Amino acid sequence: MEYGPDLPEIYLENLTRRYSDVIAVDHMSLRVLDGEILTLLGPSGCGKTTLLRCVAGFLKPDEGEIYLDGKTITDLPPEKRGMGMVFQSYALWPHMTVFDNIAFGLKLRKTPEEEINKQVREVLDMVRLSGLELRFPRQLSGGQQQRVAVARALAMKPKVLLFDEPLSNLDAKLREEMRFEVKDLQRRLKITSVYVTHDQAEALVLSDRIALMDKGRLVYLGTPREIYDYPKNKFVADFIGVTSFIDGVVETFNSNENRAIITTKDGFSIHAFARDVKKGQSVIVSIRPEHIRLSALRKSEGPNKFEGTISKLAYLGNSINYHIQVGEWPLRTQTGPESVFKPNEKVEVYLDPEKITVITG
Repeated sequence: MEYGPDLPEIYLENLTRRYSDVIAVDHMSLRVLDGEILTLLGPSGCGKTTLLRCVAGFLKPDEGEIYLDGKTITDLPPEKRGMGMVFQSYALWPHMTVFDNIAFGLKLRKTPEEEINKQVREVLDMVRLSGLELRFPRQLSGGQQQRVAVARALAMKPKVLLFDEPLSNLDAKLREEMRFEVKDLQRRLKITSVYVTHDQAEALVLSDRIALMDKGRLVYLGTPREIYDYPKNKFVADFIGVTSFIDGVVETFNSNENRAIITTKDGFSIHAFARDVKKGQSVIVSIRPEHIRLSALRKSEGPNKFEGTISKLAYLGNSINYHIQVGEWPLRTQTGPESVFKPNEKVEVYLDPEKITVITG
């Protein structure tokens, strides 16, 4: 199935959508690049699904414009936008076979029967459901039903694919498998896609870029690695993954090396990666679990080595989660199952100065 060499670009300009006195999407501008999968991520109620439904044409924005390939589509009905939608609920007709569910939109278009048969066979092969076309949705697993929903969208040869939390109804193991299937399919087709989820791991696995939203606004846009390794504020760092925070003041800053020394209120000095900070500025040090190393207490000297106390732990089979108290700071880290420390045990805590990051708000 050919989607053509000219991949579409979506541009949202100053988009706003209100529900009475609630602003669900607040003057948001965003560009979705040709052939990428961009994920709208954020907590419940942040406006990501409302934004997606505006793009799809199911909701009309109160302000702003939506462009596709440089042309405004703000006032076009959904069926004229050239977009395919995959819903959270699958939205399959229970009385129709897999074949008829996929062919439904094509029949509404009055596509010739021979062409319908050809396109349905092609998309069934894409989603690895060939041979199941005569089954009904109730005879399929959750993952298979989701593939049918994707196939139905692809059969219409859309310019853009829109996903509204499509994996949230699946169990954890199947959801993990389907992440890779969706990503692989999108890569093979190179079809521009917008994906909505509140699942951080899903966003990190699937996305070329992530648009993190809060209270209807875009608060960060970047690749998964950028958004995880270099969060610009506490909300971003706290929402993506597990993070420990330490408040302090910039003692020194080397702009050439992007290095800073942060002094905490209880007198400790922490060496960390930093950008665009000034001496005397109040900041927060963001510390991921993998940037902390634990070892037996030996009072060794050197930067970022501190004495800590194990406050609690959780054995997870292939790893152990530790909560550690260092001075006034609670920290969290994870080790292999062989590194066993006991509650209330004193340990040496090392914070990797190349990885821990200074954020400013």
